[in-house]
Amino acid sequence: MQVTHQSEFGPDLAEVFGPSQQDGGPELVQLLTPEGERREHPEFAFDLDDEAIKGFYRDMVLTRRIDTEATALQRHGELGIWAQLLGQEAAQIGAGRALRPQDYVFPTYREHGVAYCRGVDPLNLLGLFRGVDHGAWNPNDNNFGLYTIVIGAQTLHATGYAMGIQRDGAVGTGDPDRDAAVIAHFGDGASSQGDVNEAFIFAASYNAPVVFFCQNNQWAISEPIERQTRIPLYQRALGFGFPGVRVDGNDVLATYAVTKAALQRARDGQGPTFVEAYTYRMGAHTTTDDPTRYRLSDDVEHWKLKDPIARVKAYLTRNGLADDAFFGAVEDEANELGHHLREGCKALPDPKPMDMFAHVYAEEPEELRIQREGFAAYLETFEESHA
Repeated sequence: MQVTHQSEFGPDLAEVFGPSQQDGGPELVQLLTPEGERREHPEFAFDLDDEAIKGFYRDMVLTRRIDTEATALQRHGELGIWAQLLGQEAAQIGAGRALRPQDYVFPTYREHGVAYCRGVDPLNLLGLFRGVDHGAWNPNDNNFGLYTIVIGAQTLHATGYAMGIQRDGAVGTGDPDRDAAVIAHFGDGASSQGDVNEAFIFAASYNAPVVFFCQNNQWAISEPIERQTRIPLYQRALGFGFPGVRVDGNDVLATYAVTKAALQRARDGQGPTFVEAYTYRMGAHTTTDDPTRYRLSDDVEHWKLKDPIARVKAYLTRNGLADDAFFGAVEDEANELGHHLREGCKALPDPKPMDMFAHVYAEEPEELRIQREGFAAYLETFEESHA
C-alpha cells in the first residue's frame, strides 16, 4: 500500500467531481463488477474461496433485512428514529469480516452490518433507537463499542485506544493472536468535523494502529460531497502523512481485501490508513429525512444498478455456485430474523424511571442525591393516587 499522490485540479468543482470521479475514479479498487464478473488488482487480492463469498451474500441479505424491519418498525411508531444503511451492506460486511477477534471497532450510528459481524444482537440496536436503553450490549464481549451520536467523536476515541494497545505491546510482535488493530467508522459528512482531523494528526504523529474507514455515501444528510471537499476524500490522507485508498464500497470482495490489508498494516506497527469506501445511500439519512427534496431520482436509479447484493448473486449464479435452494434458504432465514425483530422489539421492557440515576457518577455527589430523592418522592405521588 503506497501513499497516494495528489493530482492537480482546477478551480471548477466539475473538474474534480467529473464523470470518472462520480463512478469512483480510475484508482478505485474493484474486484467484482456490478455485472458479477471477477477482476484482478495488482495490489489487493481476495484470498478466500467461493464458500466465503456465499457467506458474504448471506450476511448482506440478513443485514438488509435488519434495516428493512427497523425502518418498518419506526414507521409503525415502535422506534423513535432509525439510521438506514440501504446500499451500504458491502462496505460494512467486507470491513466487518476482515476483523480479527482482538481488533476493536469504534462505530458511528449506522454500522448495523458491522455490529452483526461482531455478534451484537440486532435487538440491542433496536433498544437504543426505541429509547429504552443506551445501548444494551457490553463492548468488552465483542470488541464493538457503543454507537456514537456525536458526529466524528469516535475517531478520537479510536485513536486513543489504538495508542493504548500500542503501549501495551499488542502491536508489531509478530504474534497473530496478540497483535491488534483498531478501526473507526464514519461518513463523508463526519470527515468535515474537527475531531476527525485531530484524530488524523494524533494517529499520524504517534503511528497509531488505527484504520479510518469512511463510508462515502455522497450525502451528509442533504449536503453533497462536492460541498465538503475539493479532492477525493482518500487523498486527504497524504496531507497527514499516511496512506489513503479508495475502494468500491458496493463490492464486498474489494472492501474485504482492502480493509484486511489496512488492518494488517496497523497490526504490524506501520501506522494508520485511510480507507474511503465509495458507495451510495439508497435510502434516507434517517427516517426523519426526505431525500427526494435534495437529490435526483436518476442518481438513485443509477446506483440501483450497482446494488451490492445483486452483484454477488449474479456472480454466484453465472458460475453455478449457488442454486434456488441456497437463495431460498437465505430468504427463509431472513424471514425468521424479521419475525424475531418484530416480536422482540415490541417485547423490550421500558426502563424504570429511577434507572437514569444509576450510571452517572461512580460516587454520587450531593446535588445528584437531592435530585434523585426528589424524583423518587414525585413518583410516589402517582402510586398514592392509584391506591
